[in-house]
Amino acid sequence: MPAKPRLEWRPQASADLLQIVATIANDNPDAAQALKDEIEAKVGKLPDHPKLYKPSVRVKGLRELVVRSNYIVFYRESLERVEVVNVIHARRQLPPKGGRA
Repeated sequence: MPAKPRLEWRPQASADLLQIVATIANDNPDAAQALKDEIEAKVGKLPDHPKLYKPSVRVKGLRELVVRSNYIVFYRESLERVEVVNVIHARRQLPPKGGRA
């Protein structure tokens, strides 16, 4: 049985998540923490099921994990790792072509 890929957050993805949480926390700290927990929980399951979410039609080479309707986690997967590339609000501009943050 192959080893489970390791989970890695790119610095930009971590910064994205912190910015989203900070913005929401200005109005509702509890909602911000709940969203952060939900995103981290869903992302935490990716190494067990890296192909669960569809390939992105927006960014070639990445997959999209939709968290609620407004938040999207872009990631790429290989045998060795699952790399979280960006976390965006649906109204924000998408990651650059090729998923390079």
